[in-house]
Amino acid sequence: MQARIPVSTYRLQFNREFTFEQARALADYFAELGVTDYYSSPVLQARPGSPHGYDIVEHARVNPEAGGEEQLDALLQTLRGRGMGFLVDVVPNHMSIVTAENRWWQDVLENGQSSPHARYFDIDWNPPNPTLKGRVLLPILGDQFGRVLERGELRVSYRDGGFLLNYWETQLPVAARSSTLVLRLALESARATLGESDPNILELESILSALENLPPRTETPRASTCWKSC
Repeated sequence: MQARIPVSTYRLQFNREFTFEQARALADYFAELGVTDYYSSPVLQARPGSPHGYDIVEHARVNPEAGGEEQLDALLQTLRGRGMGFLVDVVPNHMSIVTAENRWWQDVLENGQSSPHARYFDIDWNPPNPTLKGRVLLPILGDQFGRVLERGELRVSYRDGGFLLNYWETQLPVAARSSTLVLRLALESARATLGESDPNILELESILSALENLPPRTETPRASTCWKSC
C-alpha cells in the first residue's frame, strides 16, 4: 500500500466546543480551500472539559465530548469520499493525572510497583531519600501536612468497593493493606453490636485476613501477568 503524502493540512482542535460532526460539515469548505488533510489533535478520551485533548484519561476510547467513535467514523468516511486524509497528533506519554478518571494512574497509586500499569509511568521508585522508596510523592497540599490534617481537610470515604482519601476535589485511592486500619475499627464496633458468631463478622474477618496477606506493593508482576492485565 502506497504511503499517503499530505500536500496541505489544516489544524483542528477537537473538544466539546468543536466536535467531529462539526468538522465533517466543513469538509467541502476545506476541500475548496485546497486542504488535502485534516491535522487533528488527539482523539482519545481526555479529562472532562479538556480544551485540547492532550490530557488523556482513557486510551481505549474515542473522546465522547468530541462526538465519540460514531461521529469520528462518519468524519473519516466523508474525508475518504473527497480524497482527503486525516492525520492525528499522537503523544503517547501525555496523560491527565489531575482527576480520578485515569484508571491506570489510580491503579498505580493504589498498588504501587505491583500495578500492571506502573511501567507506563516515569516514576523513580528508588529516590535518594530512603523514606520515599517505593512511593509516589504528590505535591498537592496547600499547607504543611500537620496543619492540613488538623483542619480536617483530609477525609476518608468509601465508594465502589474501596476507600478513598479526599483532599478537596482530589481523590486518591487507599492501598488495600492500608484499608485494614479502617476495617479493624469497623470490626471492633461490629463485634460489640452483632457478637462474635455473626456471619457478617466472620466474613469481615476473612476479608481482613486476605488483605493483610497480600503481596507487598514493591513486588512487580511477571511479564505474562502484565500482558493479560494490560
